[in-house]
Amino acid sequence: MYKFIISICLLFVFVDGFSQQKKDTIIDSKKDTIIYKSPYGLRVGVDISKPIKAQFDGSYSGFEIVGDYRLSKRFYAAVELGFEEETTQEDFTNSTAKGSYIRAGFNFNAYKNWLDMNNEIYVGYRYGLSIFEQTLNSYTPNVNNQYFPANTVSTPITTAGLNAHWSEIVLGFRAEAFENFYITFSGSYKILMSVKDPDNFKTLFAPGFNRVFESGTGFGFNYTLTYLIPFQKK
Repeated sequence: MYKFIISICLLFVFVDGFSQQKKDTIIDSKKDTIIYKSPYGLRVGVDISKPIKAQFDGSYSGFEIVGDYRLSKRFYAAVELGFEEETTQEDFTNSTAKGSYIRAGFNFNAYKNWLDMNNEIYVGYRYGLSIFEQTLNSYTPNVNNQYFPANTVSTPITTAGLNAHWSEIVLGFRAEAFENFYITFSGSYKILMSVKDPDNFKTLFAPGFNRVFESGTGFGFNYTLTYLIPFQKK
């Protein structure tokens, strides 16, 4: 009888100890589980590469405003608005193109952040549209005659209402330098879809696209500083 009572008591002690240990484990696991939420909002800024280029290249001026909005954990809607003016000197011509442009598309963040980090290694796509005018400042007829040498014509001829359409594949790196403040470097490969040329002359530069080559392709680079306006965290 005493053995039976002792056995029952030991059983209760064992069950109680096991239950207490299980509760402690649950409590500890709850304490160790911390959920980090990422900010969602509008990020706006400027491309500082363009004013830097203008300081070293007197034939160029421009500025660009950039922005993106986080749609999900990995996807961002992105847009860039800007204005550019560039004078191009060729062997027989000197021309200036100036106008506005917009690039719109998306970014996909391929980088998996640790804890509360919010950096990006992204790939993206942009559709670009540029509306501009081009002025033929001067030109020299390409003739080879020693008796009638070519004279340079310096009467400017301006053609307005020109446009260009293109697609871009973008690769970029973005780091959060301070809270909600980001530094981004990106490069793009551009494919010209269509361009409207002036009469009897070629479009040599399209704002937003850069130099127009015979291949219809080109490259672009951006160095931007942006600030995130967080609306919520998820």
